[in-house]
Amino acid sequence: MSTQTELSWTEAGQARSARWRSESGASAPRRVQLADDQLSADAAYRLACEGTALLWRGDFQNARQLLQALARRAERKPRKAAKPPASPASPTEAFHLHRQAQAQRARVLAMLLIPLDGDYAIPLRRAPDLRAACGEAWGPPDGAPSVASLRELLGLVGAHEWRKKGVEIPALGQPPNNRIHPHYGVFSPVRGEYVQLVADQPLPAGCERAFDIGTGTGVLAAVLARRGVAKVVATDQDPRALACAAENLKRLGCSARVELLQTDLFPPDRAPLVVCNPPWLPARPSSPIEHAVYDEGSRMLRGFLDGLAEHLAEGGEGWLILSDLAEHLGLRTREQLLAMIEAAGLQVLGRRDVRPTHRKASDPGDPLHAARAAERTSLWRLGVR
Repeated sequence: MSTQTELSWTEAGQARSARWRSESGASAPRRVQLADDQLSADAAYRLACEGTALLWRGDFQNARQLLQALARRAERKPRKAAKPPASPASPTEAFHLHRQAQAQRARVLAMLLIPLDGDYAIPLRRAPDLRAACGEAWGPPDGAPSVASLRELLGLVGAHEWRKKGVEIPALGQPPNNRIHPHYGVFSPVRGEYVQLVADQPLPAGCERAFDIGTGTGVLAAVLARRGVAKVVATDQDPRALACAAENLKRLGCSARVELLQTDLFPPDRAPLVVCNPPWLPARPSSPIEHAVYDEGSRMLRGFLDGLAEHLAEGGEGWLILSDLAEHLGLRTREQLLAMIEAAGLQVLGRRDVRPTHRKASDPGDPLHAARAAERTSLWRLGVR
């Protein structure tokens, strides 16, 4: 959720302030300079790299062009170097360098700020009406002016369009009744191969009840309901995710079969089937949306494995949906994963693997291409030993 601190600056000789919004939880910049159409991209980039935020007072569309220019400069390699940069010693080092570069780029681009009125209107020339997108992400306006980075505002717009259009999920059947509409801050199920694994795996015998741990958009709960599971209890600790799942399940006609519960991991009782698709990489997330990708210390993975045995009905199965990308990046070994499973009193009943089909898996220009090219996504069938 966005922070509620204040951004302060001086304008026309007077002290000014407004609510500071940051989904990443970043503190409000300490140095703020007013900027308009007269500011060059090179000067803006230099100020942003030095930690000076630019509160925009010019034309909104020019601000968008300036953001693009800042992004080009952030991605530009130095023309000359004393010596060529050394190649990363390992995939793990390549991953950490990639994350550092992403974080630095994000910090620089976040320095271009846009003011918003108390109703989320933007008081700039040629500014679009983003009130609907802001309302979806931040809730109803309360009349207080605020400031957010242009990069974040454009992210709200992208999420708003995704929410309207939706993501087609072949495992949910034929169009038009097979779309999931992700909300802002809820990870979109664009990696369709993991959904298909759940759709294709035979259900345990007599499976009338199932748990979906960390439901997110509700996509796996919907797949299980469409497959005929009479009762699915879908959990999540994020209110945004639960609101998103409720809307999707209603649209798909699955609400009667799925109960949503706000909790960390498991609901009470037991079920013949417990499904979990935890974040795949054991690293620290830098924003709320990254919690769907990064699981610091494998907290959710360990929590699922450690609690699974006491929530499985006799003869039941736990389905762990997990990519092995962490293994190829040196962040977690297969031996460590198997040791976690054994320590939780579980055994592997079977495993189905599938190759990812997303664009980065076949992009040789991606910094993590070698690991992504070797990646497999698996459905691990787990039972009590």
